[in-house]
Amino acid sequence: YNRTCQCQGNFMGYNCGDCKFGFIGPNCTVRRTMIRKEIFRMTAAEKDKFIAYLNLAKRTISPDYVIATGTYEQMSNGSNPLFADINVYDLFVWLHYDASGDAFLEGELVWRDIDFAHEAP
Repeated sequence: YNRTCQCQGNFMGYNCGDCKFGFIGPNCTVRRTMIRKEIFRMTAAEKDKFIAYLNLAKRTISPDYVIATGTYEQMSNGSNPLFADINVYDLFVWLHYDASGDAFLEGELVWRDIDFAHEAP
């Protein structure tokens, strides 16, 4: 890529079509505070709802993302694309795994023992 875009206002996402976290509404101007609860302090009903959402995520295909099912070489240098749908749960598991690993920098440089999933520099 030789350029990127930057979302304006309270919009975010690859196409700036989503509201930033904590905002809702057609113009993403309505603030909505969410409180992240400790799972061990949830009521039985809250835990059931949480588990239901996890199960729903396992059955919901991502409308925005797919995964590569082969290497660039196996795809004949891109002329034979190999992609598959991914459910929302597996997408977030993969993103968490990827963000937890080493960061590959320019050339042969590797930033080891960095964990963007749990702490940032």
